[in-house]
Amino acid sequence: MTIITAPEAAAVTHFTLYSRSYCHLCDDLLEALQSLSGEYPFTVEVIDVDSDESLVAQFDELVPVLFGRKGEAGAIQLCNYFLDEARVRAFLAAS
Repeated sequence: MTIITAPEAAAVTHFTLYSRSYCHLCDDLLEALQSLSGEYPFTVEVIDVDSDESLVAQFDELVPVLFGRKGEAGAIQLCNYFLDEARVRAFLAAS
């Protein structure tokens, strides 16, 4: 598990990226997401789906999968395979 924190420590937006080792799509999605960290405060938790059989069963063919959560609200799936920048920006901009 890797935690990446954007510039402001008090970020209320949190992303969870379900990923796996040696996955170029996973690396690309994470890099594209990180490029937004200069504009919006957020945290990212990267979870290797291969570390848990239940995660493999849920996300195996879908990785990378990005979920977003604001504050205590429930997480919503924002995209998989590639960063949907428009959707992620809209999620980040929403209050």
